[in-house]
Amino acid sequence: MEQPLPAERHRRIQELLREHRVVRVSSLSELMGVSEVTIRRDLEALEARGVLERTHGGAVATQWMGAEPAYVEAMSRSPEAKAAIGRAAAAMAEAGDTVYLNGGTTTLQVFRSLRAPGLKVVTNHVGIALEAADRDVEVLLLGGTYRAPSNSLVGPLATDALRRTHATKAYIGVEGVSVGSGLTTPVAAEAEIARLMIEQTRGRVIAVADHTKIGTVADFVIGSLDQVDALVVDDDVTDEYRERLDDAAIEIVIATTRNVVPARGG
Repeated sequence: MEQPLPAERHRRIQELLREHRVVRVSSLSELMGVSEVTIRRDLEALEARGVLERTHGGAVATQWMGAEPAYVEAMSRSPEAKAAIGRAAAAMAEAGDTVYLNGGTTTLQVFRSLRAPGLKVVTNHVGIALEAADRDVEVLLLGGTYRAPSNSLVGPLATDALRRTHATKAYIGVEGVSVGSGLTTPVAAEAEIARLMIEQTRGRVIAVADHTKIGTVADFVIGSLDQVDALVVDDDVTDEYRERLDDAAIEIVIATTRNVVPARGG
């Protein structure tokens, strides 16, 4: 049987990554009829192009897949996982904390689960401000330009107000979490807000992301993983990538729909 050319193998590997997010060297070798050494070279070439990140025995996709989803559409994605992440992350808040929450659907779930007394919330998330009417919590809503996809406020007015505040904890929602590229988002203005929240925090920085964001790289960098103290993710994250996160020296908290399981790391 004639072996596929390198370009054909690379195209097929990318197709499999789009479909499954994770590929194994052994499976690719068998599928394409080439040696595992050849497949490793293919993965190395694709990693150099930013298509994937190699792992022990395989690779995970990193390229951002598609446009930023509308807020209503994002709300409908993985709702149980996001609710579980929200509960797990909110449990880290302590009485009297001042917390940052940026835009997005997962940070809204964090807010809904916050129960520590005496909290102050600083946010650019319009949805959080609207829900605060029924909560015994002080909320400072940053000004700025409204962005419908994230239901949030961004721009100079938001960043200027943010620079006049500090927080004891920051909950940062992201569109991508990658060992190699850190925390990312598809919109520059959103990245600026999240990056500034991290800089202004005088305590723990907690990233929240469901499993669909793990191993993904969006266009704009928020920060590296060493700027994060903890990552809260649901239990559908692959074992392959969980092992990589364990090596990143941050606390990993695995949330399920019924309970929260501390993972290795940190």
